[in-house]
Amino acid sequence: KPYAELAGSGMHIHVSLADEAGTNQFASDDPAGTPLLRHAIGGLKATMAESLLVFAPNGNSYRRFRSQSYAPIAASWGINNRSVSLRIPTGPPSSRHIEHRIAGADANPYLAAAVVLAGVERGIALGLDPGPPVTGNGYAALAQTTRLPPTWHEAIERAAGSAFLADALGEGFLKIYLAIKRQECARFSAEVTELDRSWYLHSA
Repeated sequence: KPYAELAGSGMHIHVSLADEAGTNQFASDDPAGTPLLRHAIGGLKATMAESLLVFAPNGNSYRRFRSQSYAPIAASWGINNRSVSLRIPTGPPSSRHIEHRIAGADANPYLAAAVVLAGVERGIALGLDPGPPVTGNGYAALAQTTRLPPTWHEAIERAAGSAFLADALGEGFLKIYLAIKRQECARFSAEVTELDRSWYLHSA
């Protein structure tokens, strides 16, 4: 989100699952998809909060998440719904897939894709149920969804306790990644901005 008055930029990742013959295993006349699709959604929902540091890796990343902004703010899913984090687009059954909408344009695409695929695999392996899809305004349905860490610091701490991320990215990599992000967060938090100075003047 480089400009405060404009919406931030997302990095949507589109995921489908094909067998050896190239047949889409998510394909169904019902947009809600096959059991495999719903299990994949369940895995992505269940791992999203602890993975947010990968999808939103910088302090500025969290300014993008605002209600009514088309940037999702909770682990939620819906059919052709742009107010949720996991959208199932309508269209021909053969095109059925998941649109993963939480990552920002500042995310590392390799790490984001790796974590998305690991979440899909986790959901399918464990047969996770995503619950019912969100209908209507997803921002108004937060009570039914899993809230995400609202700040960079909280996202770092959630990632630090994540066995899922350690498995998906490797313990050694995660340890180094967390050390870098903690140092960056400390430097970011220590910066005195023009807004701070403006508030001082108003409160003095």
